[in-house]
Amino acid sequence: MAALKATEIDLRTASVRDLNRALHAAESGTAWRARHPDGAHNLAVGLNAAVDVVVDGHAGYYCAGMNQYATVTVNGNAGVGVAENMMSGTVRVRGSASQSAGATAHGGLLVIDGDASARCGISMKGVDIVVGGSVGHMSAFMGQAGRLVVCGDAGDALGDSLYEARLYVKGRVRSLGADCVEKEMGPEHLAELAGLLKAAERDDDAAEFRRFGSARRLYHFNVDNSAAY
Repeated sequence: MAALKATEIDLRTASVRDLNRALHAAESGTAWRARHPDGAHNLAVGLNAAVDVVVDGHAGYYCAGMNQYATVTVNGNAGVGVAENMMSGTVRVRGSASQSAGATAHGGLLVIDGDASARCGISMKGVDIVVGGSVGHMSAFMGQAGRLVVCGDAGDALGDSLYEARLYVKGRVRSLGADCVEKEMGPEHLAELAGLLKAAERDDDAAEFRRFGSARRLYHFNVDNSAAY
């Protein structure tokens, strides 16, 4: 089957507003390519249709924020807050991502082929995030639901104040945050992780990962645990 021909928008002659206006009016099943983004902010935000968007270069802040249904691929690096508050769809960064990737996201799949900086998955609420490299400090801070997969290392305070998000790390964890503990990796977790790795088009072995989650000591205030808050 022949690939769908993409409509191209050159951001050296068109504005980000022009791009987003066209994408918001686009019909599901159409393909788009943004040329020469040159680190512009707010690219492909607020999409609400099953369109395929390629950002052909580096993206600035909040690329693909509030995404629903769309597939957005960044052929480069992404700045702060990529896929922030995403609801559904797929966002893929072929390079690395800055801070707060996938922040507050409720659903969908975010794949970062390279590294992610601090606070990856902060306050995640149901999104699945797969990072091919390492993540910075405070990743999954206050993670409420969803899964974070790290194929490299994790920085300090992983999973601080975690609720019910599940964390899988293949490499070294510098330190765990408050109320985050290592947990047993059962058959159901191996199967879940294998599915996430497959969805992210990775060939890592699920058996090489460790699982982390909430110890559930901070759900309700207890003066005996006050030092951990």
